Amino acid sequence: MHGRWRLFRHDAGQASGPHALIYVALFVLCLVFGIWSARTFDAVVIWPANGVMLAAALHLHRRRAIQVLAACLVINLIGNVVRGDIAPFWWLNAVMNMGEVLVAAVIARRVCGAALDIRRPKRLWRFAFLAVVPAVLLSTVISIGVAAATFRFPVSTLAFMAQRFFVMETLGLLMVAPALLLIAKAHRFRSTAPASPAEASLLIALLMLVTAGIFFQNYVPAAFLIFPFLLLVAFRTPPSWVAGAVIGVAVIAATGTLSGHGPGTLSRLAELPELSDRPALLRQLNIYYVFLLGVLVTALPVSAVMSERRRLIQCLKARTEAAHAARRRAEQADAAKSRFLALMSHEMRTPLNSVTGYAEVLARRPGMDLDAVSHLGHIQRSGDALLMLVEDVLEISRGDDVLNMTPLSLLQVIDTAAAPSRIEAADKGLTLSVEVRPDALAPVIGDPRRLRQALHHLIGNAVKFTDHGGVRILADRIDGQVLIAVSDTGKGFDPIAAPRLFDPFVQGDDSISRAHIGAGIGLTLVKRQAELMGGDVVIDSHPGEGATFTLRLPLAPAAPEAMANHADARAERDEGSPPRILVVDDHPANREVARLMLTAVGCEVVEACDGDEAIDMAATQPFDLILMDVRMPRVDGLAATRAIRATGSGVPILAVTADAMPEDAARCLAAGMDAHLAKPISHHALYTAMERLLCAPEAAEAEAEAA
Repeated sequence: MHGRWRLFRHDAGQASGPHALIYVALFVLCLVFGIWSARTFDAVVIWPANGVMLAAALHLHRRRAIQVLAACLVINLIGNVVRGDIAPFWWLNAVMNMGEVLVAAVIARRVCGAALDIRRPKRLWRFAFLAVVPAVLLSTVISIGVAAATFRFPVSTLAFMAQRFFVMETLGLLMVAPALLLIAKAHRFRSTAPASPAEASLLIALLMLVTAGIFFQNYVPAAFLIFPFLLLVAFRTPPSWVAGAVIGVAVIAATGTLSGHGPGTLSRLAELPELSDRPALLRQLNIYYVFLLGVLVTALPVSAVMSERRRLIQCLKARTEAAHAARRRAEQADAAKSRFLALMSHEMRTPLNSVTGYAEVLARRPGMDLDAVSHLGHIQRSGDALLMLVEDVLEISRGDDVLNMTPLSLLQVIDTAAAPSRIEAADKGLTLSVEVRPDALAPVIGDPRRLRQALHHLIGNAVKFTDHGGVRILADRIDGQVLIAVSDTGKGFDPIAAPRLFDPFVQGDDSISRAHIGAGIGLTLVKRQAELMGGDVVIDSHPGEGATFTLRLPLAPAAPEAMANHADARAERDEGSPPRILVVDDHPANREVARLMLTAVGCEVVEACDGDEAIDMAATQPFDLILMDVRMPRVDGLAATRAIRATGSGVPILAVTADAMPEDAARCLAAGMDAHLAKPISHHALYTAMERLLCAPEAAEAEAEAA
């Protein structure tokens, strides 16, 4: 509670604003003005000295504040003696002033916060009504009580004295204390004001001239003319300038009123017998007080609201700029990540192409030793597993991208996805069966890469976690949905653990004694691919009873004519002469792998080591197909393709590259290539891509004839 009700500013706060001696000098000026007005006009118009002490107590650090308050108390006592106050008022007035200031300071610190940033409208109202008014009211009650007990004034006179004392003290505090506090913290909001210093000075000078013109004439009670200029100052200048303008208006208006000019002297006073002994000037000061109250109520709140509005706009701009900067950094980071992923994919696929390619070529060579064939099979499977892990990690890192919806055969996709797991199933003595119901034999529209990847993980997991029995893959079409169920006879698992299996890098058994290896991202990709295709994956499992993972996909049927025409064209191609193929790659091992795979099926192969040679050969020799690498010295594959297409050549070009990202495939197609095949290549993938491109012209002719 001590921290919430403390009086002085925390010592850790940054020093700013007027020096302590400035507060003492201002207090002396206020005191001199009060003594002068009392002796000259027999009336104290306003008492701003307490506002100076309140601002010093709230803004200065403890040591400086105590020194200023002590000096002001001594000066106040001396001033009362000089003014001729009688006992006990010469010391009681000084004590009451100090008590009023301390009470207001404690309450203000409590209700307005430690920072006392009264340019906020809410804090300004709290400062006025919860701190200043209660402190002045308490001081008024005590002062009038002492006066009533000492002089035995009539009730009407005491009421008049109480009203005048309360208004005079309240206006003094509200006019001076906020002004000094705002000036002390002017560095916080100086840049938010729309007016330049020259414009602000001109506006305030204009306001002072208008005020002087109104309060130093005795013809028209036109005090209302000040408010348009006052509002202009409040709208255009910072709060500290507005506070200074209010003080200037108060001083000019007070001087004019005391000298017998201005709206106060033009107002008719009511005839009140009980106040007949009071000087007329004291009653005319009520007009001044009402005017000054209107100035304070208008200028300071409007200035506070405008300052808060400008502060919020500035904060919004700063946050918007920060958000834009964060977005740019995120985009740059995403671009850097994409470049890194593309580079890693390329650099890992290039050596894998040689490893798995040579292993597959050697395994197909006749007369190989059975042990050697087994060893080569292990090399090939390990390379395929490493490639799949690389693709999975890249897929997880990249996130979702667009679908490539094309006609596909579920049977072909399932066979392709199950092919890598058949060898492992045979090694473990498991059966792996595929059944496609008649309703699912028709071609459908889908993304073959995503469907194949999802099925590959489901089938691979089923084989991995099954020791006895087998794995069954069943495809069917029910109510417009394609259902592909992968069932195993393994150990199964608790259904409660099913949802967490789809979380990244989570495994059913992640202990160091687990019997199976894996990164824990396979099922995450299965669910992601299924949801991207508009479907879902459902699990049905119980401990000891195996598990069934079912893909539910809303794949629309495709026209079967295209598949039939493709089959007819393939048959025509098989009856023709062997194709002549140009292999373009800067890596000799990659060219040799491609040559061995192509010559195994009777193709005539010509090699080029870069795009420049490929352009010359394509211009001088006939080819049925070009296998084009992308990253090559001198002329890359994209530039070579564009050059070949510029000659009007329509030879099919297949991109065979380690740049395997979807945007890489799109870039190849945009350059004029017909298809994209990512390294490392296999016999099956290469032959399938070749068949699709070599049969495309015949398929088009067959479709034209059918039409």
